[in-house]
Amino acid sequence: MTEIIDLLMSLSQEIKDMKARIDLLRQSRAERLKDTWLDNQDVMQALHISKRTLQTFRSNGTIPYSKIKGKFYYKVADIEQLLQDNYYNHNFKNHGNK
Repeated sequence: MTEIIDLLMSLSQEIKDMKARIDLLRQSRAERLKDTWLDNQDVMQALHISKRTLQTFRSNGTIPYSKIKGKFYYKVADIEQLLQDNYYNHNFKNHGNK
């Protein structure tokens, strides 16, 4: 009986270790993705915007970009920041402003 309990404890610890490794892999993948560059098409699809809107975002400085031989590229981290900066939660009540 003790052997079964020991085995279960060992398996439980191995599962915890595997979960921790999976979490680390996910985090490192997310960090690597932030350094990834997207082109116009990717950004338009991700944000559900038109080519003209994306051009406006570039022109007015809403979104940073890089341009190589007429093709525009955007960092995933900058897209995330744009979304975060414009995040609005209508369920949040600001009690300081009545």
